[in-house]
Amino acid sequence: MDIDNKVAGNYGADQIQVLEGLEHIRKRPGMYIASTDARGLHHLVKEIVDNSVDEALAGYCDTITVTINEDGSCSVMDNGRGIPTGIHEKEGVSTVEVVMTKPNAGGKFGGGGYMVSSGLHGVGLKAVNALSEEASVDVYQNGKHYRQEYDRGVPRFSLKVMGETSQSGTRITFKPDYEIFETTVFNYETIRSTLRDFAFLNKGLKVVIEDKRQGQENREELLYNGGIIEYVEYLNKNKTAISEVLYFEQKFDAASVEIAMQYNDGYNENIIAFANNVNTKEGGTHIDGFKFALSRLINDAGKKLNIIKDEDKLTGEDVREGLTAVISVKLPEPQFEGQTKTKLGNSDMRGYVQKAMNEGFGTYLEENPAFTKEILNKCLMAKRAREAARKAREATRKTAFESMALPGKLADCSEKNPELCEIYLVEGDSAGGTAKQGRDRRFQAILPLRGKILNVEKTRIHRVLENDEIKAMITAFGGGMLEDFDVTKIRYDRVICMTDADVDGSHIRILLLTFFFRYMRPLVEQGHVYIAQPPLYKATKGKEDFYFYNDADKEAFCAENPRCNIQRYKGLGEMDKEQLWETTMNPATRTLRKVTIEDAVAADEQFALLMGEEPELRRKFIEENAKYANRELDT
Repeated sequence: MDIDNKVAGNYGADQIQVLEGLEHIRKRPGMYIASTDARGLHHLVKEIVDNSVDEALAGYCDTITVTINEDGSCSVMDNGRGIPTGIHEKEGVSTVEVVMTKPNAGGKFGGGGYMVSSGLHGVGLKAVNALSEEASVDVYQNGKHYRQEYDRGVPRFSLKVMGETSQSGTRITFKPDYEIFETTVFNYETIRSTLRDFAFLNKGLKVVIEDKRQGQENREELLYNGGIIEYVEYLNKNKTAISEVLYFEQKFDAASVEIAMQYNDGYNENIIAFANNVNTKEGGTHIDGFKFALSRLINDAGKKLNIIKDEDKLTGEDVREGLTAVISVKLPEPQFEGQTKTKLGNSDMRGYVQKAMNEGFGTYLEENPAFTKEILNKCLMAKRAREAARKAREATRKTAFESMALPGKLADCSEKNPELCEIYLVEGDSAGGTAKQGRDRRFQAILPLRGKILNVEKTRIHRVLENDEIKAMITAFGGGMLEDFDVTKIRYDRVICMTDADVDGSHIRILLLTFFFRYMRPLVEQGHVYIAQPPLYKATKGKEDFYFYNDADKEAFCAENPRCNIQRYKGLGEMDKEQLWETTMNPATRTLRKVTIEDAVAADEQFALLMGEEPELRRKFIEENAKYANRELDT
């Protein structure tokens, strides 16, 4: 212990801080909403919607409306029972004020108000209130309209009656605090995605999303009477299904299990699990039970039909290839990890899900031998492909880690400290040649990619690892791939995608993001992937050149300078080395977009949904989703 590094000052009773009310939430927001970036911002909406969905689960609510208001605030309205408005006996203020301002106060600690809910800690509403510049709650109950308003969690006045009403329910309106969040601008698509899950998981529940911001007006109603069966159909809508959607439901005392599953002819598994409507992205006992039962049932069926020998035992990876499944469990006392609830810990749910699978899927396999044989053959093909992939992976690993030979088309930089280096992935040899001439050779490397890289979404792994362009990237980066990927061994701190500013360029960027997401995820998670933004236009006025990155700026310039000459860049190859350096590669003048894991997930999910679509629809998708590769996050 280094006693020379002692902190100066006394440590006594006066150093112990007691934070009143909601101060501790504002002091440490990450403890309650995980982050203060866009992800944390949208988590606020989910916290409020969770409460409304709990009203639906209790049988008192059938419509939830989420509105992004003109001023940038957000409102969540339900037609449930409404937050109780009476005076709380212990606190001496209205119960509305208690649940909005008193930490660890809530209706889900076992008081009988809710049998099933996603909230456990009594923090959700308080966190939203504390982290909002201003907020309000309107309760419609017993023929009266009640209201209370807050400034950063502090009530402006006591709950008061505003008038009479025939409505029933609660509306929470909040405006996120700019002092807390990195951004306070809500994304319609992000909210829509969350609400879509709620609508699928609660058949018969109508969820409405509205955007009233000027120029962004929109309104949608989400209602799925088929529940998670429709969810699986939605996830597989652009894939070729090789079975109907199988649905199993079973109740266990106060708990219930719903499973919908369908195989398609693809190679990737897509298993999404929920506990009390919470997307348990990190898994948990319910997913463990599902996977264990699936593997055992298919292996047992294979042995009964003499298709599988003991030495041919299928792994979990084999039996889940091409499977899309949605698992939804509901239980009275869920044990989640952390306030953001990403993993379910209730041990009894493992057995419940296994039993539901045994009785549902097991029976289906026995009663449908033709289906069983088809699935077994698919699983055996997956097993052979997995073994081929292992051999290809070992060969690629040997190339990446044991060989010093870098790709022949790589123009490497002279700097050897990875923290100072960056590599540009460039579309085609022509642009690659210009980039090699225009770069700073000390720290900028160039790797030209020939055409569109392989679509890893619909290709088996051993084919992916045999692809020349992908092998070149794996070898050049130096960190390996998949579970062997080691971000500490990468040769460049920044991997920069520099493609043309057109539809094909957008397509290539999305393919790259999908590849990084599936094969080098830590590269994205730790902020090493960037998008370069080349200009769309060059305007020449006299002897001076001006560059524009969007149509609006170009049109504004032309309106003021009607006699200027405009050149539209169709590709990077049209630029000379000086222009490319100054506009796109010079650290002093360029603009880079950092790609987040949310961007990569969005690109991956959107591209997965597109498989099987017609070329024209795919082209439209690429044009509309270029934002995934051009989102301005880091300059």
